[in-house]
Amino acid sequence: MEKQVKQDIISKFKQSENDTGSVQVQIALLTERINHLTEHLKTNKKDNHSRRGLLMMVGKRKGFLQYLKDRDIEAYRKLVKELNIREIK
Repeated sequence: MEKQVKQDIISKFKQSENDTGSVQVQIALLTERINHLTEHLKTNKKDNHSRRGLLMMVGKRKGFLQYLKDRDIEAYRKLVKELNIREIK
């Protein structure tokens, strides 16, 4: 991920001035990496190393989403809608 793209995502989802590691920021960054890797795997179908990394990122994002859902349901709903991802069960 390019530095400028990462900075744009952080500035969009940060909660305070110096925030770079809140749950919302981490979920947004993981979503960007997941989308990028998904496009890579569409052209490189046999790249199982990247596929494993993708599955691990999806699992990590799911854990962050569950944490946010338990702590702040409104922030969770807003983030899911903004990132255009499915809600967790």
